[in-house]
Amino acid sequence: MAEPGDLSAESPKSREELAAAIEAAVHRRASRRDQWATLYAVLKANPLTLIGFVIVAIICITGLLVWLVPLLSGLIGHPTTIVPYSIIIPSGNKYLPPSFAHPFGTDEAGRDVFSRVLAATPIDLSIGLSITLFSLAVGGILGLIAGFWDTPGTAGGLVSVVILRVTDIFLAFPSLVLALAIAEVLGRGFTVVLFAIAATWWPFYVRLVRGEVLAVKGAPFIVAAKAAGLSDRGILFRHIIRNITEPLIVYYTLDVGSVLITFSTITFLGIGFTPGTAEWGSMISSYQADLAFDAWPTLFTALAVFVTVLAFSLLGDGLRDILDPRSRRALAVTAASAGEIGKGSAAPTS
Repeated sequence: MAEPGDLSAESPKSREELAAAIEAAVHRRASRRDQWATLYAVLKANPLTLIGFVIVAIICITGLLVWLVPLLSGLIGHPTTIVPYSIIIPSGNKYLPPSFAHPFGTDEAGRDVFSRVLAATPIDLSIGLSITLFSLAVGGILGLIAGFWDTPGTAGGLVSVVILRVTDIFLAFPSLVLALAIAEVLGRGFTVVLFAIAATWWPFYVRLVRGEVLAVKGAPFIVAAKAAGLSDRGILFRHIIRNITEPLIVYYTLDVGSVLITFSTITFLGIGFTPGTAEWGSMISSYQADLAFDAWPTLFTALAVFVTVLAFSLLGDGLRDILDPRSRRALAVTAASAGEIGKGSAAPTS
């Protein structure tokens, strides 16, 4: 009687299936190793991408901790925060220069500027990410409809024309000017500012998604899928969306910085927050009066906006190279060639 672990007792078909499964697992593991090796080569060839990724990770983790630590610690009865000083109560003398106790100095009220910049991080970061995500969702859906069902003489073609004409109306105005006009008409306030920016940002994604859909829609594999009898829904989800995801991720990452600049500009003009609120644009607006004799608060707050926008830009540029197969292969070859050249130059001569 054969033992359960005796492979000789198994049928040839079972042994072939087992061998095929083992071979497939080995190939998957090797493929993952190749992907990680390629990613490392890309980052090595473009270190700015790695810098952008690290800075974005630090900013996101910091903003998350500033928001979560007081919330979670309050649930267990011991409220605490990672912000060093109160953002309302003065913690030192007025206009102190940067020091170990106050890395960014103090403002006109004696409040620690570093604490206020830190406390504003989750607000500005969440606004940049959420408005961009909302615009991607709304503009992406409308762009899919306008691109995939853009057939003249059909109901889909009529809907596509309506979407594009409405989009053109919004794109005819600069987004910042239109957002300011909407905010002034609806009344100043934080919610109004969010609505004003979101209402003017989705048209960019309509044009982007429609263009990507039209480019993929005429590809040979789409024609083959239609010839094979695949439904429009299957083509849309299996082929169209999967092939336009990469450029959308890149554009989304780059666009977070643009939304952040627009929001900071509007709040700098005094729309959205009351004076004294810990938000980067409002802080720069309140500190500009003291810029002539105490530039540290304005400089460090503006530096927070600059570093955040730069980090997302570097990350977006790097993602473009990483997600695009041709750029990824070119960077990998460049890194490999540089490594070979380095090894050759370091080799001793006979």
